[in-house]
Amino acid sequence: MADFTVRTMTADDATQVLAIYQAGLDGGDASFETTAPTWAAFDAGRLPEHRLVAVDGDNTVVGWVAVSPTSTRAVYAGVVEHSVYVDPAARGRGVARLLLDALIASTEAAGIWTIQSGVFGENTASLALHHRAGFRVIGVRERLARHHGRWRDVVLLERRSPTIT
Repeated sequence: MADFTVRTMTADDATQVLAIYQAGLDGGDASFETTAPTWAAFDAGRLPEHRLVAVDGDNTVVGWVAVSPTSTRAVYAGVVEHSVYVDPAARGRGVARLLLDALIASTEAAGIWTIQSGVFGENTASLALHHRAGFRVIGVRERLARHHGRWRDVVLLERRSPTIT
């Protein structure tokens, strides 16, 4: 992990962020989506204060993490849903964990008490990563939707902050 640093995502990162997003989608086990959004749609759907990128020594983006609100209702202001994506060439090098740890610090500093996510059951690497980062399985939404012609289950995960009570 020492080869990478985490910094705030900016609009200048858009091309690299969306390329990494598309690579994850192309792998088939990241999301029901099949095409990365435009930067405008990405920007509109995620909270700006909790968008981070991991970069290498050349400032090349190798991964990103961002959150979306789960609801517009004020009572749910402390609950977000996150996504984390890593460039295929950087996988297995601690980038996703570095990003998740930074996201946890960022959200807790802002008073966010729950981070949740949905992960395909076949995405064992993501499930293991989330478990190591303190997420727990809440349940499985069986046959939630069709993806590439087959029904997919989604494992619901959450991490509750132990410091925000």
